[in-house]
Amino acid sequence: MVTKTAFVKQLRGITLVGKTDSNKWITMDGPENFLGSNAAIRPKELILLSLGGCTGSDVIAILQKKKVNLNGFEINITAEQQEEHPQVYTKIHLEFVFYGKNIQNKDVERAIELSQTKYCSVTVMLQKSVEITHSYKIIDTE
Repeated sequence: MVTKTAFVKQLRGITLVGKTDSNKWITMDGPENFLGSNAAIRPKELILLSLGGCTGSDVIAILQKKKVNLNGFEINITAEQQEEHPQVYTKIHLEFVFYGKNIQNKDVERAIELSQTKYCSVTVMLQKSVEITHSYKIIDTE
């Protein structure tokens, strides 16, 4: 078992900074009408970025191992959340967008499948409470 740690410190109101074992700081904030400065990302938004970063890293690495030549890669993430508190995400959709020449559907599908079912720990954690779906498109570039 590996233990990870994180530290969060109040700057002012609900403007917070935090860092983890990697010793990299991030600022989190909320709206001004809720004691924030409206100057940084919301903590819950970090969940969507964490999901995209985790699965995106996996997919890129898998495609590189398959010698797929990507000219670009994006993930468009949409999420639905409850209106009442706790305002949890109820559905998240990932649209993977691949740019390159001669990118094969089978390679993309396999990379996404491996990330979503085996490698992306953020996906595995979130799937226990949120419906996560995905789609993809390949844009042929010269």
